[in-house]
Amino acid sequence: MSHAYRYCPACATELALIEQTEDGGPRTRLRCPACHWTHWNNPTPVLAAVVECTDREGQVLLARNAAWTHRMFALITGFMEAGETPVEGIAREVAEETALQVHHTALIGVYEFQRMNQVIIAYHVQACGEIRLSPELAEYRLFAPQDLRCWPAGTGYALADWLHSRGLEPVFMDPPRRDPH
Repeated sequence: MSHAYRYCPACATELALIEQTEDGGPRTRLRCPACHWTHWNNPTPVLAAVVECTDREGQVLLARNAAWTHRMFALITGFMEAGETPVEGIAREVAEETALQVHHTALIGVYEFQRMNQVIIAYHVQACGEIRLSPELAEYRLFAPQDLRCWPAGTGYALADWLHSRGLEPVFMDPPRRDPH
């Protein structure tokens, strides 16, 4: 349970873990004992893309986040913005982070990532153009699909499902100390 809130944003009273009956039965959440405001702490939707570079013989682009201390490469990911569909959002994220232009999008699946309180909506995108990374990314690598290795968490399962859909048997790597998504 996240404790990002300490005080009620409505009345400034200190929040407390309070059990209350909801539609699904009793549930303990951070609540305001004065005005009854509730911190729902619902999962955040995150978009992820297996980026197939159609102008680079179908190689898949993986990138390393500039904030990561390890040499892990992962899918392009980002938060969905208000007012956009998931398809619009993943095309925007790919363009913002890599400068590639998406010309085809297909849903791979939806995956839980409970450690980060996220729901991942993963897509296979076909894209092309000159790769120019945003400052958010430190470097990228291109891989032939058969050379990809999946990580045992979050978007790694989406990559495994995509490989399986292409007739390739996914191979999982040993888990890193901290998985990226």
